[in-house]
Amino acid sequence: MKNLSVLFALVLFAPAARTALPQPDLIAQIHFAGAQKISAAANASAFTNEFCSAEALALRAQTAAKLSAWLAGWLQQNLNASVGDGAAKLRPLFDDLQTAEWFLEARSAADGKPEVAIAIKLDPPRAQLWQVNLKSFFAAATFKIAGGWLIFDSDPTRLKLGERLAQKISAPPAGWLDLDVNWPRLAQWYPTLKELGLPETQFTVTAPDTNFRINGKFLFADKLALSLEPWRVPTNTLHQPFNSFTAVRGFAAWFQSQPWAQPYQISPAPNQLFVWALPSFPFQSFAAIPVPNAASALTQAFARLAPAVAAANARDYFVSPMTLDQTNNEIGCTGMPFIAPYLRALSEPAGQFLFGELFPNTPKSKPLPPELFQRLATQNLVLYHWEITAERMTQFLNVSQFGLMVTSHKQLESESAAFKWLQKTGAALGNTDTEITQSGPAELTFTRKAPGIFTAVELFALANWLEAGNFPGCNLKLPPRSPRLKQLHQQQMLRAAPVPAPSH
Repeated sequence: MKNLSVLFALVLFAPAARTALPQPDLIAQIHFAGAQKISAAANASAFTNEFCSAEALALRAQTAAKLSAWLAGWLQQNLNASVGDGAAKLRPLFDDLQTAEWFLEARSAADGKPEVAIAIKLDPPRAQLWQVNLKSFFAAATFKIAGGWLIFDSDPTRLKLGERLAQKISAPPAGWLDLDVNWPRLAQWYPTLKELGLPETQFTVTAPDTNFRINGKFLFADKLALSLEPWRVPTNTLHQPFNSFTAVRGFAAWFQSQPWAQPYQISPAPNQLFVWALPSFPFQSFAAIPVPNAASALTQAFARLAPAVAAANARDYFVSPMTLDQTNNEIGCTGMPFIAPYLRALSEPAGQFLFGELFPNTPKSKPLPPELFQRLATQNLVLYHWEITAERMTQFLNVSQFGLMVTSHKQLESESAAFKWLQKTGAALGNTDTEITQSGPAELTFTRKAPGIFTAVELFALANWLEAGNFPGCNLKLPPRSPRLKQLHQQQMLRAAPVPAPSH
């Protein structure tokens, strides 16, 4: 699943000189208006479509049950608290966190230990339930009632966060969701987050009309080393009609620094990427990378990819063995069912490119709209993404399920709660428009206007994560094959191996 986030992560990281974050002790600050309050708002249709259908409620209940079990175990392990029915005590609290309005603040004290406070608007019986159930985990916790709000403080002897929340509840923000999460500091208590390397993230979600507006910032501990060179758009190969388009630049320094990317590095490192999809066929998705010399880049790519594919075959990573072959101007993949992916050397008016396709492109019909180049002209633009989400979801269902299948990962089951939620939600999702710009030496600004919170790729990533067997982990890898299946796989590898040329 980590690979599903690579496109988004490309714009987020590049090491350089050290700077200070605004609130170095912050772990998280969150305000949520609550489903009850949001559903009563004049412009609630986008929210109710995505989060209040019968399918959404089923997924919410399933996720709450999983989180209750995980959090109970985590709290008992980290707080040395023995609570035999911990999951049962936490489960009703997750229902209230979905429906009621609440604030959360978590900070790290001088000794490095965290303090957490929650202010939540509850009726007296639910407030009493919270006090009884949370006291089982937090022996030093205090609870106060103020104007219909319950204020919980895990340990007020540290930072007195409960008192700070008491001052906030009198004037809650107008947004539906406001959050500030310092992921690096949170990773001290949940180490799995370190693998994602996320920066501190601030977001506000509103809905002034039938669309969501998401505005936020990514705040980095290091200055960004982004090279925002002029866009080089492959105008002959990229053409209308398309239902998804992504352009990202400035990621070369970050890409070179990533351990996972080392086996695939070409020189010079790519610094721009264009990805788009056509509406005609599910697998008509394409990518183009500007390079100084396409022939050299293709040769380098084959030298990096061929050993990686051979190693993946040896590990039974693919359902059936795959092989790469290089001709003068393209790399082809054989052994993959249904599609014939290629990586080609391409010459365009804008320069030379590496061009990847899952399925053949269609001839150019209409030129690109002027509005696209106007958007790319936005000052300090790092990423631009546009899609018709309902159409892209239908396509990406096929692409993602196929990708999970051929790489021996668990597919999203059609009877799962997350799949049913996607099917219900997706039909009402239209134009999604996203921009990320560099707004400071160590800061990126994010904006999105859309009828749903997420893009198609994000929705499928989220759905697969929520259905992962080890949630909130995300291990989708299928169990090892039986010895018999491994033997068949080895036989397939031998048959797929190229026949050596006769010696003379």
